[in-house]
Parts: sequence; structure tokens; C-alpha cells
Amino acid sequence: MRKRVLLISGNFSPEPTGIGKYNGEMIGWLADNGCDCTVVTTYPYYPQWKVQPPYDRMRNWFSKETAGNITVYRCPQYVPANPSGKKRMLQDVSFAASAFVKIMQLVFRRKFDIVITVAPPFHLGLLAILYRKLRGAVFVYHVQDLQIEAARDLAMIRSKRLINTMLKVEQFIFRSADHVSSIADGMIRKISDKTGREVLFFPNWVDVSRYHPLTGKEALKEAFGFAATDKIVLYSGAIGEKQGLESLLHAAAAWQHQPDIRFLICGSGPYKARLEQMAEQLQLKNTTFLPLQPAGQFNQFLNMADVHLVIQKSHASDLVMPSKLGTILAVGGIALITANSGTGLHELVSRHNIGILVDAENQEALQAGIGKAISQNTADIARNARDYAAAHLSISGVMARFKEQVA
Repeated sequence: MRKRVLLISGNFSPEPTGIGKYNGEMIGWLADNGCDCTVVTTYPYYPQWKVQPPYDRMRNWFSKETAGNITVYRCPQYVPANPSGKKRMLQDVSFAASAFVKIMQLVFRRKFDIVITVAPPFHLGLLAILYRKLRGAVFVYHVQDLQIEAARDLAMIRSKRLINTMLKVEQFIFRSADHVSSIADGMIRKISDKTGREVLFFPNWVDVSRYHPLTGKEALKEAFGFAATDKIVLYSGAIGEKQGLESLLHAAAAWQHQPDIRFLICGSGPYKARLEQMAEQLQLKNTTFLPLQPAGQFNQFLNMADVHLVIQKSHASDLVMPSKLGTILAVGGIALITANSGTGLHELVSRHNIGILVDAENQEALQAGIGKAISQNTADIARNARDYAAAHLSISGVMARFKEQVA
């Protein structure tokens, strides 16, 4: 008998990065492996923070898409062009309200066996609890980011009363879920510590057949407009507050005396314009900004880089796991990662020797790490990175284990 799966999430395909990417691939895998899948989501807006064509024409209305045994219901929500703590809260509330309308319609139409919600937004778990009470289903609560702690520690929400209220709601969701899962050891420990329950390991995966090491790095650099002898220091991903990318620009300024070391910032996000302005003020001649690269050439683009930067603020090191890291590992890239000792990310990287670690929010350490990554023989790290991705992060292996645990 085919399992009927309902996913409730504010992000979904065709968003190219982050939670939406993983949700789309998860549902695609489940549909290809015997499940009848329904998704309640909104219109693709991330990482641009603007609803993308052709969906922008429908963004204020409900819509339905069907492809094979996947049905997607898209709900309207408020999308802030410049997200702040308050604006993001309003966005989350607006989607939860419109998703509630759609869930109440589905309650009387479909009986689902499994309901999955993906946090953030954390409170979408309340919709799954409601559906389970009315129709019965296995409720899986999957945590991609510890949203409340991140908002508190990054000072995006300053009200202690509001934070405490949100944490109480989150505790209710944790207690009500049949299964709780998360993407990294450090986050699993934090969730277990505050809930006292088992948390499943459900890591973000990577398509290790699409993303793989290539030879001929010099030719790749020339194809993307650089000199074959240039050393490319790449940041590719969402450009937001939690990354602390100002430190990258200061590092670029410190390396201006070596014109063959090129810094490349690729992606979209609400802070990109601010970084471009800052780069202009610093008169950086060695820094280039590019938009997100097309999927068809992304493997070549990643293979071009000599160093891949995975930069986070110290407060975020154990609250979020950078989704870009899996793809970097898959191509055998040399990841320079800001993570403090004692965090899950630091432990993972050091245990498997799959990257170069420097202390978060330490400018001198970052600049020294870039020099180390460029000048030293890192062949062992590159080989370990690819081996780890192939052994632990392939989508087929991750999804098969997950389905077995929750079905």
C-alpha cells in the first residue's frame, strides 16, 4: 500500500538553495520510492527575498500544481524585501495563517499516513498537531535550524518574554511529535538536552553523482574569466546576517598585496547590496560579486575554487548547519570553516579531517587560514572530503534510512 505523505513547509522547489532545495529533493525521492506526496508551501522567494517569476503573478492567491504522484498547494504570504526580526515574524505568521486554511480544506479531503513539518518556521508543527488530532497520522518534526535560539543570540528578537513564549510553544511541539529529527550532531544534542527525548539523525544530503571532483582546474578558471594562475577564494551561498561576511571583505583587503589571490562572492540575499557597498568603500580590486550560478555549470564552478569559505558567526555555530558544506565536500573542495571548539560542526570536521578550521569571528585567524589553505598541500583533506560525502551524504542512503525510521 502506498504511503500518503503530507509536507508542510515555507520553502520548496524550485528554490535553488537552502531548505527549499532539500524539501524538493526529499519529496521527489519519496515519490519515486512508492509514496503519494502532497505539499503545502508558499511561492519560491529564497534566497532573493522576492517571489520569483512566473510565480510572482500568483503570489497573492492559492494555487495547485500536480506532477505524477506529487501535488503542491502554494499559499500566499508576506515576503519582506529587507528582512528584520519583526518582518520575518510577520512573514512566518502570514504563511501559517494561509497554510491553516489549506490544511483545514485537506482535513476533509485526504487521509495522510505521515505529516512532516520542517522548521523554521518552528510553529508550523502546530498545524501538523492539528491535523493529527482530527485525522490521525505519524507526525515527524524535522529541525533544519534552531530558529528561536538563533533569533535570540543574533539579537533579531530582543524581548525575553516573547522568546520564552516561543520556547514553550516549541516544547509543546517537541512533546507532541512522534519523531523529531535534525541535521547535525551538535543540534541533536541541543534538542535532546532540552526535550529529554531521542532525536533522529537526518542530515542534509548531496547528489554525489552530479557533484564530483574534476581535473583541469586551470582551464576551469579561464572559462570563468580568471587567469589560470589565480588562486580563487570562493564564498557561494545565501548572503544573510548570520554568515558575518563582512569578515571576508576585511580578509580580501588584507590580501590585496597579492593580486593573484582573488575573492569571489556568489549568491543572493538581503545583505548583498550592503557588502557591495562596503567593498567599494574598501576599494577592493581583488573581489568579484556574481549571482547564483546555473545548476548545469555549478559543478564546474565549484571545482574552479582553491578555497571554499564556510563562514558563520560564533553564536550560530551550533544552531545551524551550513547546507553548502555537503556540496563542497562532494567536489573534494578545501573548505575553510569558522567554527569554535566544542561545537558540532567543529567536531565533525576535525574528526574526519574534511576541512580547515578557524575560530569564528576571529579576523586574524581567518586571514591566516586562507594563507594556509592556499599554500599548504591539502590533497589529504580533498580526498577525505569526497570520501565522507560519498559514504555518508548520498541522497539514496540518507532517505532510505529516514523512510525506514518513520514509516
